[in-house]
Amino acid sequence: MYRTALIAGALFVAGPVLAQSEPVGDRVKVNGMQMYYEVSGEGDPLIVLHGAYMNIPSMGEIIPKLAETHKVYALELQGHGRTTDIDRPITYPNLADDVAAFMDAAGIEKADVFGYSMGSAAGLQLAIRHPEKADKLVAASVAYDAEGWQPAFKEFIPQMTVEMFVAMPFAEEFRKLAANPDGFPDLVKKLIQLEKEPMAWEADVKALKTPVLIVTGDADVATLEHSVALFRLLGGGVMGDMGKPLPASRLAVLPATSHTAVIKQPQLLHAFIEPFLKGETPKGMFE
Repeated sequence: MYRTALIAGALFVAGPVLAQSEPVGDRVKVNGMQMYYEVSGEGDPLIVLHGAYMNIPSMGEIIPKLAETHKVYALELQGHGRTTDIDRPITYPNLADDVAAFMDAAGIEKADVFGYSMGSAAGLQLAIRHPEKADKLVAASVAYDAEGWQPAFKEFIPQMTVEMFVAMPFAEEFRKLAANPDGFPDLVKKLIQLEKEPMAWEADVKALKTPVLIVTGDADVATLEHSVALFRLLGGGVMGDMGKPLPASRLAVLPATSHTAVIKQPQLLHAFIEPFLKGETPKGMFE
């Protein structure tokens, strides 16, 4: 959810890599908008949700990598990429409801979900608001409470302006795919407001039954302490090798990794994601 020029610029540098077969794009009506999505691969359904100011191409190589073993549905969220905007704020509950409505429209009863940044918070809200639709959730660079942001980011939020983002190079990139090429300033207004929305989901997270893989960089926008606290809310942080099964949720910390660098390490991400989705765990010496 880190939306500075540095982050957004870096994200748009990452281009897609061709999968074994070209993804198929389509649009479906969702909550008053025309939502664009792409389907690639075969296997169990896996929904991919991008971060703020992003689109499907800027998610980079992780989508074709996941499509090697899953049927991937990559979505473009409200006002992003080729999906139209509507007269409605962008909030995490709204985004989650959009994903749920998309699943209904696409005939997907239940799916695994991989979200990055804004998309990971939307995925977390999907698991909270529509638990019957989320099988397992991979949440990369996520927070469950606004107090979990790094102090430097919390200080930056009040300084955000539309003019600041409109002047950035990625603003021109937006026009190339956008359903409304002139809609970038309106999108920025909504995303700045998103940063100011109340965010305190501890009780909801603690009640979750959906297994979650938390992925964070050791220099991410959320503090390490916050990621560990999230893991503990989900039942993690206990000692193994005591004759009891490990918790269903997991925590992965990527070394020397900033917020924007998380999504640019597809091989490492995949090495964490695939065993989690398959339910595989490393064997200890007592097993």
